[in-house]
Amino acid sequence: MEYTALYRKFRPTTFSEIVGQEHITKTLKNQINSGRVGHAYLFNGGRGTGKTSAAKILARAVNCLNPKDGEPCNECEICKGILSGSLTDVVEMDAASNNSVEDIRSIREEVNFLPTLAKYRVYIIDEVHMLSTGAFNALLKTLEEPPAHVKFILATTEPQKIPATILSRCQRFDFKKLSTDNIIKRLKIVCKESNIEITQEALTTIAVLAEGAMRDALSILERCLQDGDTNIDENKVKDLVGIPKLTYVSKMTEAIIDYNVEEALKTIDEVLAEGKDINNLLWELIKYTKDILVYKTSKNLQIYSKDELECIEKLGEKASKDRLLNMIYKLSELENSIKWSTQKTIVFQTGIIKLCIETSSNSIEDLNDRVSKIEQAIRSGAVAQRQNNVKPTNNVDMARKTENVITRKMPEKTSIAAQGDGTLNWPSIVNEFKADGKIMLYTNLINTNAKEIDDMTVGIEFPNGLTSFGKTVLEKPENMQELVKAVSLAAGKTMRIKLIDLKAGKANQSSNNTASSGSQNGLDNLDIPINFID
Repeated sequence: MEYTALYRKFRPTTFSEIVGQEHITKTLKNQINSGRVGHAYLFNGGRGTGKTSAAKILARAVNCLNPKDGEPCNECEICKGILSGSLTDVVEMDAASNNSVEDIRSIREEVNFLPTLAKYRVYIIDEVHMLSTGAFNALLKTLEEPPAHVKFILATTEPQKIPATILSRCQRFDFKKLSTDNIIKRLKIVCKESNIEITQEALTTIAVLAEGAMRDALSILERCLQDGDTNIDENKVKDLVGIPKLTYVSKMTEAIIDYNVEEALKTIDEVLAEGKDINNLLWELIKYTKDILVYKTSKNLQIYSKDELECIEKLGEKASKDRLLNMIYKLSELENSIKWSTQKTIVFQTGIIKLCIETSSNSIEDLNDRVSKIEQAIRSGAVAQRQNNVKPTNNVDMARKTENVITRKMPEKTSIAAQGDGTLNWPSIVNEFKADGKIMLYTNLINTNAKEIDDMTVGIEFPNGLTSFGKTVLEKPENMQELVKAVSLAAGKTMRIKLIDLKAGKANQSSNNTASSGSQNGLDNLDIPINFID
């Protein structure tokens, strides 16, 4: 007996067997029951979502001699003839290979003849968007006023390529991508009827890889049966598709989080030695990092075992949400770069190295996390309690001495209102940040001055210079918001903040003195009134 592919063998024969498209099958069955079947339909949707299957079922249902609740019986002479392909009243045409004007003209000539056995002549045109402009024009008149005994069913994956004049003459039905649960449900039926032993993890893996297409899921399942073994587990599916094992993906993700370039490259070599595809490895890395972020946020993941969830939770504790997001973005950029490269392995390895180095050098994120934890500890009183229980070391003594010096230099005052000379009581504002546990703001504003530049702006001066790290911290939206709030309260009106690096300003002024004086002298000789604005 000739072998039949699974997706053909288990093609749905009734509307009830089409999973995930109930919004369409219910409407079609109601039209058949009420006798209000349209003359032209357009089925639109992604590959493997049931468009062609629904078209064939509809062609049988409108011609069936014994329809049952809008479903074809598949037992009468007409249904059997359509199923076997021997009935010429139902014509299937692939527009991808029959897209000329002559092909459509032949249809225009045929529609004038009455059907031989069936009630309607049904034309199923698959991939209709591939028709030429002339072919669409030839089809237009027939589609607009077809004979009563003719029905058209058009199927496409790209409706935007179909002329509006064609679209307006069809009843359009949009087929959705199938959910993972619906694919699993259908796969279980197929496996049961085919005596295939398959694990739940393998079913889930196949459903995820199918990306909403039932035909793709059945094709993957069929690949797993090529060796003659009807026992399928998750590892067998991943081996055949070329997906690396989760242990490799977890090791590599941990290596990136730990800035361990050597371990990351070692894992890449191990994966490539097993013949796995780089694109699949990168896709798994992105997905796994996303799952870590999801679990860190919602504590909800369904497709992992208990041990795998413990590993994910451990990795989530090591990395902040911002860091995980950054990893996802960088890995996605690397995926785009690999698509256009002829040296995929080299680009992938260098991209992972760059990601590890960039992550390790981006210490601001880690410092912010640590400072946030310190601030929370200060608010809860945990730090004070630990200091009372632990004997101070030399470093602690030094820190206290430094704090005393800073406190003497910046005496606290109960009022933080603006002074009469236009200078804010800045030390009190800075000390307020310390009292509120905002240590990051406090430490970066020590030894600074604040003066009103104009009625709307307060300048914070840094006599010893403003470091790039300090600038990054102060310009963070939440920190800048705190600064604006404190200064505005002190000034009694809404103010803006400007960070002024006095050290950099002096260097720029000394380097530009000669050029400025020369320019000024030259302009003075022109006798033109020019004002220099700083």
